[in-house]
Amino acid sequence: MSETNPPPIPPAPPEPPYKYVPPSPRSGCATAFMVLFGLVLLLPGLCALLFGFGVLSESKTDPSILFLILLGLAVCFAGVMLIRAAIKGR
Repeated sequence: MSETNPPPIPPAPPEPPYKYVPPSPRSGCATAFMVLFGLVLLLPGLCALLFGFGVLSESKTDPSILFLILLGLAVCFAGVMLIRAAIKGR
């Protein structure tokens, strides 16, 4: 019987010039503070909704009140995003 050589093993692909380092997990204390601060930011949004429904019942609205209502809703949105970031992580 004749012996045959096994097929050559292909070379390993070169490593990238950098190595991926996963981010360190956030501590539970930072997550809790993010959620608490996010809940505090939800309160202006709740007030803005209540004032918004009150303003809609009136016939004439003041533009400065509408600006404050929109500002309260924007702060509320920031609170929702902060809570989402705290729960979801990076």
